[in-house]
Amino acid sequence: MKNADISYNCKAEDDGLLVKEILRLRLKLSSHLLKKIKPLGGILLNGERCGVRHRVKAGDVVSVMYPEETSYFEPQNIPLDVVYEDADLLIVNKQAGLIVHPTHNFPDGTLANALVYRMQQTGEVFKPRFVNRLDMNTSGLLIVAKNARCQDFLSNEMAANRVDKIYTAVVHGITEPSGTIDLPIMKDPDHKARRMVSPEGYPSVTHYRTLETFNIKDTGQIPGYSLVELKLDTGRTHQIRVHMTHIGHPLVGDELYAQLYGYDEDPEWMPRQALHAGSLSFAHPADGHTVSVSAQPPQDMLDCLSLLRKMLVEQGKTE
Repeated sequence: MKNADISYNCKAEDDGLLVKEILRLRLKLSSHLLKKIKPLGGILLNGERCGVRHRVKAGDVVSVMYPEETSYFEPQNIPLDVVYEDADLLIVNKQAGLIVHPTHNFPDGTLANALVYRMQQTGEVFKPRFVNRLDMNTSGLLIVAKNARCQDFLSNEMAANRVDKIYTAVVHGITEPSGTIDLPIMKDPDHKARRMVSPEGYPSVTHYRTLETFNIKDTGQIPGYSLVELKLDTGRTHQIRVHMTHIGHPLVGDELYAQLYGYDEDPEWMPRQALHAGSLSFAHPADGHTVSVSAQPPQDMLDCLSLLRKMLVEQGKTE
């Protein structure tokens, strides 16, 4: 199946505009994307290939044809929870433990491999373009664009903070009712995987509010636990993990950052960072209508919360 084309029927107010103005103003194509499409001859005026300096008149149809794209990833039958899909994009509720894209250390067994296998089953062909990324052991919603225009539009929306991303996490300690962490983040020069707060880093903003607290005694270096909801204004690597660790509330099960507070082993009841990307809301690249999706935390996080609630009740009975 060929990637979806886009077209625009010129109106009276468009009379005399250049094709490139139609592409930018009406079809919302960025200059970066136009530079990719132009050499491929994918711009049409009334069905005929044209240059971007042609002028249009009312009734003309300006179209863009995307080139056929295929993926070089090996297809692998890995379960996928697709929560939304249309001609331009799909949204997957990624399970914890799944890498998004092949890397040197993880050449296969990734979400990309799973998507190629799914294409074989559906007969669809597109190059998976990941609009947002989630760490291997973070679960939740991830957007996959099916064409360059969709990726370009949504990437720009994210950069402009017009995509609402809501996460939930279980952290060590009792958090404030709400707060904003506005601290820059950069790579930790002393650790190949960690990031850190530093004045030399990139601007990073995380808002949080506390949903539930568990004032449980004798729980280690940082007493108690909290369930928090987080909203990102930026999307830096490990942003939530870095920011919450910096203010003294590392995520439960986060082997990379909780070590900084003396938690050398993951608890058996939460063997990965307790972080879930549970909600997304954004304007659709085709017509601007709002797409809103949500996904409940997976069973391991629900079990974690159930255990904490049980511990709190049992503690109350012994006091």
